[in-house]
Amino acid sequence: MTDETIPASDAVPLLEPREGIPPVVEDPAALAAAVRAFADGDGPVAVDAERASGYRYSGRAYLVQLRRAGAGTALIDPIACPDLSELNAAVAGAEVVLHAATQDLACLAEVGFVPRRLFDTELAGRLLGYERVGLGTMVENVLGLRLEKGHSAADWSHRPLPEDWLRYAALDVEVLIELRDALHAELEAGGKLEWAREEFAAILAAAPSPPRSDPWRRTSGIHRVRTLRGLAVVRELWTLRDELARRADLAPGRVLPDSAIVTAALEQPRTTKALTDIAPFTGRSARRHLREWLGAIGRARVLPEAQLPHPSAPGDGPPPANRWADRDPAAAKRLAAARAAVAALADAHRMPTENLLQPDAIRRLTWEPPDDLGDDALAARLRELGAREWQIALTVHAISKALIRLDAKGELDP
Repeated sequence: MTDETIPASDAVPLLEPREGIPPVVEDPAALAAAVRAFADGDGPVAVDAERASGYRYSGRAYLVQLRRAGAGTALIDPIACPDLSELNAAVAGAEVVLHAATQDLACLAEVGFVPRRLFDTELAGRLLGYERVGLGTMVENVLGLRLEKGHSAADWSHRPLPEDWLRYAALDVEVLIELRDALHAELEAGGKLEWAREEFAAILAAAPSPPRSDPWRRTSGIHRVRTLRGLAVVRELWTLRDELARRADLAPGRVLPDSAIVTAALEQPRTTKALTDIAPFTGRSARRHLREWLGAIGRARVLPEAQLPHPSAPGDGPPPANRWADRDPAAAKRLAAARAAVAALADAHRMPTENLLQPDAIRRLTWEPPDDLGDDALAARLRELGAREWQIALTVHAISKALIRLDAKGELDP
């Protein structure tokens, strides 16, 4: 981590936005005025978005905050003003500053705000070796200011938004540009600015993530379900819950918690009484659909064996690394050697290993390496796996050297 951090005890509380809490933009006239102000502003544009994770099914934005020199701060209600494409055009040439950009880019794109240039303060902090990269911690360590983070998990779909929530939202972008400037200087001084630029460009160029295969397998506690019939119950209940949650725009856990799905898969109740003996099924939301839950369990119970789920999800990549030693001992040795080489480099460059080179790229490279273990062949393979040029330049020789050494020692022989 960087050596020059500010002690928490010396941090100055940031209690009020400099120009006060701006009125929420919630009609066409106010939005047009904001567009003009930001078009006339100067320099980077700080942006943040508030969602209602844990409350709503959708990942949409319920408040968008922006700040720019010469324009001040704008708080925009994207429910009342769902099209921000004119605002996007007004700042098209500016760098957009976000913290943890991948969390907000999708919901911003839904309302027509798509950055063309990006500075991600969280990712910059990771590249610089900060151990904790939450916005509040970064502002405190870098700028010596303390942000109040008490409303980060609020239900931002609530209307009207309380004044203290709006104050919190405005403060989230209040010093984001100052944080960007300080981190930019650190990146430049540490020779990491071009690395950061490649990372930011990769974030903007990334294709949307494809839908997860078998998303029901991510049910918390599913490891307790040891039978295929039980997995079928999980799948049926998860699918029903997902549909009910989507229809009501509620977070799935508010319709039925994962713990209820797993318990039902273990006990497979046949009657309403047996179902309601599982406590979460007596909750107000779950109780409305008792017949549907029982129907889902019944469908799983009579499903032909050929239609039961497989024990594990199909995948297009290597198996879990903890199985490599049994399935392919040579691959396990390659993985350990490559990981050690990358970890040493990450330590030398003071950043997390996963930011120096993606763990999935290391796994895929070492599970099926090219016949030629030289720098050029490994670099070509890493490029195919999505590694950035700066990552390849830093890591490929060390990985090549480690794998060639293993091969020379005969440790990869069957």
